Amino acid sequence: MTWPFPPPIETMETKVSEKWPKGSFAYEPKWDGFRAVVWSNPDGRIDSRNQRPLLRYFPELAPAIAQLPEGTVVDAEIVVVIDDETSFDTLQLRLHPAASRVEKLSGEIPAQLVAFDLLADRGEDLRALPFHERRVRLEQLLAELDEPWSLTPSTTDEALAKRWFDEFEPTGCDGIIAKPLDQAYIHGKRAVIKIKHRRTVDCVVGGYRIHKDGDKIGSLLLGLYNDDGELHFIGHCSGFQDADRVEMLAQFEALKSDESFGEEARAPGGESRWSTGKDLSWVPIVPGVVIEISYDQLEGYRFRHATRFHRWRPDKDATDCTMDQLERPDGLGFSDMIAHG
Repeated sequence: MTWPFPPPIETMETKVSEKWPKGSFAYEPKWDGFRAVVWSNPDGRIDSRNQRPLLRYFPELAPAIAQLPEGTVVDAEIVVVIDDETSFDTLQLRLHPAASRVEKLSGEIPAQLVAFDLLADRGEDLRALPFHERRVRLEQLLAELDEPWSLTPSTTDEALAKRWFDEFEPTGCDGIIAKPLDQAYIHGKRAVIKIKHRRTVDCVVGGYRIHKDGDKIGSLLLGLYNDDGELHFIGHCSGFQDADRVEMLAQFEALKSDESFGEEARAPGGESRWSTGKDLSWVPIVPGVVIEISYDQLEGYRFRHATRFHRWRPDKDATDCTMDQLERPDGLGFSDMIAHG
């Protein structure tokens, strides 16, 4: 028996919202990992969102593939769990080009699979079925599987989903996914909704990067003061109009300095294997300019994604912009979340 459609495939994607949708939806946690389409043996494979092979980086997941009945395809997320929390930074370490390093890391920081959709079951193509039927089939399949498989929690109760929105965040949940109950699996389309957290914080501008055009600001590099009084690089902000970028460059050029972020604190990095050749050089400025931004997710002591500019804060002293502004809510761990599945 083989799969009812050939690999690789385009995955169904999300569109971001800060509002809860109206209608009949299933709500699930948005996992902070690598998207993975898992194909059963005899030619088992794991493909990324970009249709690239992932199994070579995660050889410890081969037994998970072996558990699947032939002709089965599962849409899932690869996660690494440290101290009962998902860790995206640790997960990124697993994408290493050296086979010896891959083998070592697979034993030290093994990955897990969290299943959230079933596209084929024992040779039957399920993609045209409504999601609520695919979910039932997924639950039946996961009841037959062992670690490293887990089933993502799902509920049609919006009130419960809103509780999850807060309770699941501390373990690395990147928001809540809302899936229309009657929707088929739509390849390559933003057909489901991701509801994300959004919080504001006042940050100090510690430097800037030049735009690729060369005559304007590309992004501002943001910092917060740590307990040692050093400015710690926490992320960047780049959502400005072109006309504003030109004026900002002139203003920040006047504030150039030899240093800004603390010597013992985190500072902006240069080019790495993740930056795909981009110029990540930056210019330090005298810390003093404060801006209010909003962010959606923290990863350790940095913003996971680019922040959104809200306003300049000339009324706020830079030294008041400290780490204790960051909200780190208490809630459930990974194992508690999975227990809801």
